[in-house]
Amino acid sequence: MIATILMCATLTAVDGDTVRCDGQLMRLLGGGVPFVSGIDTPEIGSHAKCLKERKLALIAKGRLKELLAERGLQVAFSGAFDKTPSHRPLINIYRANGEEIGQKLLWEGFARVWRPKQRNDWCS
Repeated sequence: MIATILMCATLTAVDGDTVRCDGQLMRLLGGGVPFVSGIDTPEIGSHAKCLKERKLALIAKGRLKELLAERGLQVAFSGAFDKTPSHRPLINIYRANGEEIGQKLLWEGFARVWRPKQRNDWCS
């Protein structure tokens, strides 16, 4: 599958693995393959299972926000949508140096590997 490059006038962090491109919610793949692998970050607000997860989510969102402020970002749509009710497009975002932002979050410890039917426990 060939990725489609998207143009975003505005690109903002919603949480650690979700962005808003011109109002459209999109989910970071982190260099993964749709429905096979990706990244996961802690849930924010009332979706968090504990206070620790809520705090980690704010930190991950803050880091993503910093990365999204860089110049020269390239948003690549994988051609797939997630299976949530909002059907978010699954994307990768590349920095000017070619590094994928989701992978950067993973390497820095703000995200964990996601696999189908696997839930990350952010509370223990």
